Amino acid sequence: MCLGVPGKITEIYEINGLLMGKIDFGGIIKEACLAYVPEAKVGDYTVVHVGFALNLIDEQEAQETLALLREMGALGEELGEEEAPRGDGE
Repeated sequence: MCLGVPGKITEIYEINGLLMGKIDFGGIIKEACLAYVPEAKVGDYTVVHVGFALNLIDEQEAQETLALLREMGALGEELGEEEAPRGDGE
């Protein structure tokens, strides 16, 4: 699959003039380019596709989408990682 995955921006910085950020995808942290969302702030939620934040979304929409991706078993696959067991029976 190739989906846009929502995540929370936890850090914003610049590398070689390019706006970048650390994004928390429900416990999986990845780096993404924020050039397409220059108005983004730490704490905002964004949809990331192939390493680029494409747009900002609200927290509720992000959490619902992350829950659906987990339910489908697709979150780790989309992020290129194996998901660690959550330890809550899910």
